This record gives sequence, structure tokens and C-alpha cells, in this order.
Amino acid sequence: MGKVLRAIPVLLGALVMLFPFAWTVVTSLTPDGALLVSPPDFTPDGAGLDAYRRLLEAMPFWRIVFNSAWLAVASTVLQLVTSSMAAYAFARLPFPGRNALFAVYLATLMVPMQVLVVPLFLEMRAFNLVDTYFAVLAPTVASAFGVFLLRQAIAQVPREFDEAAVLDGAGHPRVFAFVILPLIRPALATFAIFGFIASWNAYLWPLVIIRSPEFMTIPLGLASLHGQFTTEWNVVMAGSVVSVVPILILYLFAQKHVIASVAQSGLK
Repeated sequence: MGKVLRAIPVLLGALVMLFPFAWTVVTSLTPDGALLVSPPDFTPDGAGLDAYRRLLEAMPFWRIVFNSAWLAVASTVLQLVTSSMAAYAFARLPFPGRNALFAVYLATLMVPMQVLVVPLFLEMRAFNLVDTYFAVLAPTVASAFGVFLLRQAIAQVPREFDEAAVLDGAGHPRVFAFVILPLIRPALATFAIFGFIASWNAYLWPLVIIRSPEFMTIPLGLASLHGQFTTEWNVVMAGSVVSVVPILILYLFAQKHVIASVAQSGLK
């Protein structure tokens, strides 16, 4: 009985969290005439995939999905590489001013993206990189949050593993690649999800730097569906559903690593 009582709040919380997504799916299947029904109907008459067909006709949606996908994957991979190497340096390599430099690096987390937009744009324009994939990708190569997260994970790895590898003749590159990285896979997977979602949902910087439709990402594509006077909400919701699916797939594959990362943090 106690387990049932404890499960009730969890189920209620799950329903509250899932309701917006369920409503998005229902709205994407609702025909135009039924959108104006008051109160809204969760089982609309004439439900179908017409909104998805119109979405594909309104814009080169699959090209937009491809743009977002490869930019998100590239950004995530680059952040994993740079953040893991920097985290190893801060956690394992003693050098003068290490703690002060790490504190300064973390302080950049308090600087909002809105403050950096103008100098970043001027920098990209100076290098003639406006309206290119590289310009969208460049500001996401490094992540202070990723360095912090992975540094904490590396700090939890006993140094005895490093010392054993050094006794076998391993240097820092081998210790990093063959000892540290396998032991912090849950933290890497967790950060990969965060990095992918952040890049996939990025709106402000692509809006500023992108000019051509062929470089458009999903957030920009969804924003372009809003009309000046009217908006086809079922089409917008159809695009939203498609944009959420890759994130759900990524989480389903990486959820066990995320749970392991949280469990390890709790045990420490």
C-alpha cells in the first residue's frame, strides 16, 4: 500500500510533464476548422496528417532537419573533445594558477548569450563568415559547463588508477584516453544530451548569423511559420513534434548513462 501511495505523486507529476507534448501531438492532427472549438477537444473529428503534408510543402523541412542534426552532432562532438581535455587538465595536471583560471572560466557561465551576440557577429563579419555553417558552429566549440561537469566526474576517479597506468609506462594521453574516459562515460553521455539539446534548440545566434534559407535550422523554420496576421497552429505543432522526436530518441539511448551519472554523484 505504501508503494502505491508513493507512486501516485510520481504518476501525477508524469502526467503534468507529458500533457504539453500530448497536446502538441493532438493539435498537429487537428484540422483547421476544429482548432477554434471551445473548449478544446482532445479527440477532434477529422483528425489526420494534413498539417504534416502542408509543413513539408511550406518549406524545405528535411533540409532544415539535416542542418540542425549535423550542426548539433558536430557541436556535441567538439564540446565533448574540448571539454574532456580541459577537464582532465584542471583535475589532474598541476600548474600555477590552475584554480584561479578555473574560477575565471566558470565565471563565463554568468555572461548571457545576448551580451556576446554583437561582438561575435562583428568577429564573424571580419572573417567573412556570416551566413555560413562555420559561423553557426564556432561559438559552441567549447563549453564552460561541460568543463565543470566533466572535471567533477574526473575528480571522483581515484588517482590510484592513474598511478597504476603510469607504472605501466603510460603518459598523460594514454591515461586520459584509456583510463579516465572509460570511467566517466556516464558523465560524458549526460553532457552529450545537454549539448545536443542546447544546439538543437538554439535560436538567437542562428537568427543573427543566418541569412540564406538553405542554412536555416529548425527553430528558425518554426518561427517562419508564424504569419503576420494569422498562424496555422496545427502546422506549427506538426513541426514541433518532428523537432522533439530526435531528442526523445537520443535520451532513450542514453538514459541508462544519465541515471548512472546521477547515481554516482549521489554515492559520492
